[in-house]
Amino acid sequence: MEYVVIAIALLVVLIVGVAAYVVPKRRRELPPSATGGTGTDLLERPPVREAEPEVEPVAPPVAQEPVVVEPEPEAAPVLEKPEPTAGRLVRLRTRLARSQNVLGRGLLALLSRDKLDDDTWDEVEESLILADVGVEATRQLVDRLRERARVLGTGSADELRKLLAEELTDALDPAMDRTLISHADGRPAVLLVVGVNGSGKTTTCGKIGRVLVADGRTVMFGAADTFRAAAADQLATWAGRVGAEVVRGPEGGDPAAVAFDAVKRGIETGVDTVVIDTAGRLQNKVGLMDELGKVKRVVERQGPVDETLLVLDATTGQNGLEQARVFTEVVNVTGVVLTKLDGTAKGGIVIAVQRKLGIPVKLVGLGEGPDDLAPFEPAQFVDALLATDA
Repeated sequence: MEYVVIAIALLVVLIVGVAAYVVPKRRRELPPSATGGTGTDLLERPPVREAEPEVEPVAPPVAQEPVVVEPEPEAAPVLEKPEPTAGRLVRLRTRLARSQNVLGRGLLALLSRDKLDDDTWDEVEESLILADVGVEATRQLVDRLRERARVLGTGSADELRKLLAEELTDALDPAMDRTLISHADGRPAVLLVVGVNGSGKTTTCGKIGRVLVADGRTVMFGAADTFRAAAADQLATWAGRVGAEVVRGPEGGDPAAVAFDAVKRGIETGVDTVVIDTAGRLQNKVGLMDELGKVKRVVERQGPVDETLLVLDATTGQNGLEQARVFTEVVNVTGVVLTKLDGTAKGGIVIAVQRKLGIPVKLVGLGEGPDDLAPFEPAQFVDALLATDA
C-alpha cells in the first residue's frame, strides 16, 4: 500500500515538473499581445476588428455635351448703287469749271475787250496753246473764229462767247462715235484698259465698272496687273462695292493667263462685260509694250477685244499724245479716258488727242469720287468749260 502511494506521489510530481517546463517555453514562442500584457493574454480573445464604414459607390461623372458657340454670320456687304451716268457732266459742272482759269475765263476775258485787234487775237492763240489744244488746232480754231467775227460783225461779249462755244464744239467733232461697247451677242464684251504708270488706271477700271453697272450691265474684272502687289486688292475693293467678281492670279504671274481666265470665266457666268486691268508701262519700253500685245492676242483666242481704252492723265498735256501714239500702234486704241481733268487748266488736251490721233475721248474723270467718271459729251463739256449759261 505504501508503495502505491509513493508511486502516485512521484507521478504527480513528474506531471507538475513537465508542465512547469513546457508552459513557459510555449509562452516565449507566442507573440506579445497588442497591449504589451503578460502571458495571461493567451487566455484572452483576440481583438475584434471594427468593421470599416461602408463607402457608397460614387457614380462616374457624366460627360457633358460640348457647348457649340455658333459664330455670328458675317453681315452681307452692302452693295452701292452707282449714280446714273446720264448728265454726269452737268452734275459735275462745278468741278469741271476749275479748268476755266486759262481756257475758259481767260479766253472770254480777251474776247470781251472793246477792241479785238491783232494783239488780242495773238493772246487768244497763246491761251489756247497753253491749254494744250495744240499749235495746228489752235491756228485753225482762231482763224475760223476771227473770220466769223469779222463777217458777222460780232462785237458783244455774249455773241463772241457763243461763237467760241460753237468753234470749240466743232473742234471736238461731235460726230465721233463715243459709244462704250458694253455687251455683245452670245458672249461678254471685252474691255482692255491700258496706260502708263501713275495715270490712275486701276482706279479708272473700278469707275468704269460702276459706269457699266449704273447702265444696267453685269461686270467681271480681270486683275492682269500682276506686277504691282496692291493692284488686285484695289480692284477687288472696287468690285465688292457693286457685287462684281474679280479673277486674279499669283503675284508676278503671267498677265496674259489672268486675262484669258477672266474672259473664260465671264463666258461661263454670262456677264455682259469683262473689264481687264493691265500693268502700267512706259511707252518707250519695247519689252513691256510687246507683252501688252501678247495679252491682247491671248484674249482674242476666245473672242475679239471690243474696246481698248487708253487712260491718260490730263495734267501731262502734250506728253500724253506721244503715249497715245505708241499705245495705238501696239493694241489699236479705240477710245481715251482722260483722268484728273478737274485738277488742271489744260482741258484743251481733249481737242488735241482727237485731232492728232483720230481717237474719240469716251470718258473723262472729274474728281476722286467713285462716280466722278462721266461719259464725254462735247456740247456739255464746252458749256461747262465756258459757263455759257452763266
